[in-house]
Amino acid sequence: MTTQTTPTEAEGQDAAPQTLSVVIPAYNEENAVRATVEDVREHLAPLGIDYEIIVVDDGSEDNTRAEAEASGAIVECNQVNSGYGASLKRGVRRSKYEYVAILDADGTYPARYLPEMLEMCRHQDMVVGDRGAAMKNVPLLRRPAKKFLFAFASFLAERKINDLNSGLRVFRRSELIPFLPLLPQNFSFTTTITLCMTSNGKRMVYTPIEYGKRVGKSKIKPIDFINFIILILRISTLFNPLRVFIPLGLVFMGLGLIKLVYDIFVGNLSESAIFAFLAAIMIWSLGLIADMISRLHLRP
Repeated sequence: MTTQTTPTEAEGQDAAPQTLSVVIPAYNEENAVRATVEDVREHLAPLGIDYEIIVVDDGSEDNTRAEAEASGAIVECNQVNSGYGASLKRGVRRSKYEYVAILDADGTYPARYLPEMLEMCRHQDMVVGDRGAAMKNVPLLRRPAKKFLFAFASFLAERKINDLNSGLRVFRRSELIPFLPLLPQNFSFTTTITLCMTSNGKRMVYTPIEYGKRVGKSKIKPIDFINFIILILRISTLFNPLRVFIPLGLVFMGLGLIKLVYDIFVGNLSESAIFAFLAAIMIWSLGLIADMISRLHLRP
């Protein structure tokens, strides 16, 4: 028997005191992790809410674990370096409160935004810190790639994505748990959360934040750009396959029409035009099958 929540009950739930679990993944961040935990505590303590701070040490080779324990946070440890996403998944599973916040241990995301984001999350499924123009630390050579990545993801998700992989977020734990098996072990974790939420019609909003200069060196590699593109295609194909297959089929249909016009002009119909039309039909057919599978997989 399904229990429905009345408007009065929903309003009461929204007005209830919020609780928060803060998950901080850390890998070789001995110089910043304690300051990050103290920053979080400084801004959450005045709220008078129940909260917990969980640091997940991802097999660090320095004193990150000792610094995290000295800060008074709950410390979870991966025996070996398992990846940014693996650390976040472990922290989310360890969390006990309905609202979960994530932020990096390198000092780039100020904790002062957490109270505001937590309050916004009363009426949202996820609130994302939008770095926007504040991303001054991104090298010039990487900015065109990031713009292309955001534009491509926005097209496939059918909505504007301001910041695809921001590491400062507050979300409802119950909304994220069903997607955990899909979330990768590496830096693509936040990208996947964004695509999963947008592709499934979850309530998600952005709020502007300042993006600070990190302590230590970035662990993002150039090859991660290619991995991000593949990830976007995979998630879009899983949740909204027609957004991928229809444009791809149109490309082959267009090539076939151009070749057909040329063949008529020269008076010789070639096999390549026919193959292009057949390829378009096959791609659209596969897209329809993928769409049916997706709808069956995602239905309540």
